[in-house]
Parts: sequence; structure tokens; C-alpha cells
Amino acid sequence: MCGVAEIRFENVTKRFGSVKAVDGISLTARDKEFMVLVGPSGCGKTTTLRMIAGLEQADEGNIHIGDRRVNEVPPKDRNVAMVFQDYALYPHMTVYKNMSFGLRLKKYPKEEIHRRVIEAAKILGIEDLLDRRPKQLSGGQRQRVAMGRAIVRKPQAFLFDEPLSNLDAKLRVQMRKELARLHEKLENTIVYVTHDQIEAMTLADRIVIMDHGSIMQIGSPMEVFNKPKNQFVASFIGSPAMNFLEVRVVEENGALVLKGEAFEFAVPGHLRDSHLRAKDREAILGIRPQHIYDREIKGPMEGAQALRMTVEIIEPVGVEVILYGSCGLAQLTACVDPKTRAVPHRESEFLVDMNQVHLFHKTTGEAY
Repeated sequence: MCGVAEIRFENVTKRFGSVKAVDGISLTARDKEFMVLVGPSGCGKTTTLRMIAGLEQADEGNIHIGDRRVNEVPPKDRNVAMVFQDYALYPHMTVYKNMSFGLRLKKYPKEEIHRRVIEAAKILGIEDLLDRRPKQLSGGQRQRVAMGRAIVRKPQAFLFDEPLSNLDAKLRVQMRKELARLHEKLENTIVYVTHDQIEAMTLADRIVIMDHGSIMQIGSPMEVFNKPKNQFVASFIGSPAMNFLEVRVVEENGALVLKGEAFEFAVPGHLRDSHLRAKDREAILGIRPQHIYDREIKGPMEGAQALRMTVEIIEPVGVEVILYGSCGLAQLTACVDPKTRAVPHRESEFLVDMNQVHLFHKTTGEAY
């Protein structure tokens, strides 16, 4: 439907007073890529999006859309379309007039406006809503209208600022599918901001994880899940969150051993070299809840080490059971088979898949 463009940040900084909201970031959203910026509130993701749109000005660095530097280009001339969290629809206008408003301002011919609105309405399945006003629409329908208003402009790129946060859980799942289909149809560059890591994992070609105005890691969803560069990324991506345990890394009889307060885990031989830099140091062991298994159900497992945990809370969630408990002073979460016989306030034995654990520097948080 429209041209696509690479969006490129080169050492971009944005300050609000003495606070660096964005701190010297460099990143590239490739042509036709669905890139998701994710991170906690205040991490700089929305400010980054607003700088692409021209709603905030960079204090340092360069922003390019396609082959054009746009630092001083007004928002209306950047050829990008932004979809906001609150939809920003005009309540007194019909859906048709909301979708066509930008084109009418630019004095497009009526026939061209009508063709574009009908085309976008068909893509979004809202042809029967064109005569309604926003107050007559559901949240999901309003979001489709907001997207339709962006589509009719045929921009180089779409910018989404937490577009699903006002929807209920079931509708969010449905709208995620709609967004994925929309990207496939339009083949535009999309930069999408969310604090929801499930949205990020399911929608993105690549994820940009931010914290305190800096980029922590850029990679595919499975890359940042399986190979987090630091403890922050490991803690942010994955649900339930990764467990972190303090250990000391020692060598015993040629093998590396991770010694915790109430456990000792031998490192599998093929992972020895990657963890060798941590030898004789304090470190942080990361274990995802999905890599802790009920020993009674799982049975023998290559590379597994035993862990005794006192179960405190049990949450059945259908396809799995989430257990919350403790090992010594450390708090742990495990996702286990629903057939588990674990009971609250009793110690049970589990297996940790040592092929899947992560080790982080205790001070810097960087992965070994």
C-alpha cells in the first residue's frame, strides 16, 4: 500500500531538565520490520517513539527515516503515522470522518479519500461501522478506527504507543493477532512500544529492551529469552520471572560446582568453559521456573541436579501448576506438571535442568 523505510538512531540523547530520558542510544528498525520497544515505566521507550514522530526533539545525535535526516523536520512532514494509547478520536465525528480527517486537511480529492477509507475499513473489518460515532463503539472497535486513520495516510512507518493497554485480557489477545495480520498485509515498518513482555514476544521480529534510557539488549524474541545479556533482561523477559540465587563458583576434581546456601550444583562438562571466568567468585545463578521439574514425575534427566524446596503456595493454572517456595533463605518459583503431588508447607525434591541455567556477574549483572 505504501513505501517502507528504515528508521535509524545514531547516538541519540534526550533530556528533560537534568534527567536523561534517552541516553545515547543507537538502533535501526529495518524495512518492513516489526520492532518492539519494551521495558518498565520510565525506561525511555515512549520518548524514543515520540522522537521518531517528531513530537520530541533530540538533544544530541541523529534520527533518520529512510535516507533523510529528520531531526528538524516537522511531525506532519515525516510521513509516519502514530497510533496512541487513548485512540485520540474526535467524539463528534463519524468513523468515516475520523479516518478521513488527515486526508481532508491535506485536501486530497474526495474520490481518493473515499477509496482509501473503504480500503482500510475492509482490511480492518469495520465497513459496517463507518456511520457510527466513537461513543457507540467498543474499545476494540475504537482501536481499529485509530489504526484505520493511520492506514489511510499510507505512511512510511507506523508508530504504536501501548495501543492495547486499555483493552481487557481476551480482547488484547485478539488484537495482537489482528496487528500481526495487519503487518503481514501492509508490509510496513512498525515501531511498537509496550511494557507487556507477552506482547513483545508474540509480535516482534526483534525486541529492544530498555532501562533507564539505555538499550539493554536487541534481538529476536527467542534470542533475548534464551541468551539474555544481563540480569535485567533475564528478569524482565519470561513469565513467571526467572529465579536468582547467590552462589560461589568453585572447582572440585576438575569440575565446576555452584555452591549456594542450601544446594550444590555441578556444571555440565560442555558448559564448563563458558562459566570458567566465574571460578572462585561470587555470582548470581538464574533458573527459569519452567526448567525446574517435579522429580517424582520427571524421572532421571541428563544434566539435572537435585534441589529441595519447601512449597508454600500452589497455583493451578490449567496446563501447569505454579509453585512458590523456598530453598534456605532463597525464594523460588517453579512451573511443574499438573500431576504434581507437592503440598503446601512440605519439602519436596525437584530437578534443575543445568543445561538451561544462566550465570551472571554479581556486581555488574552481565552474563558469563
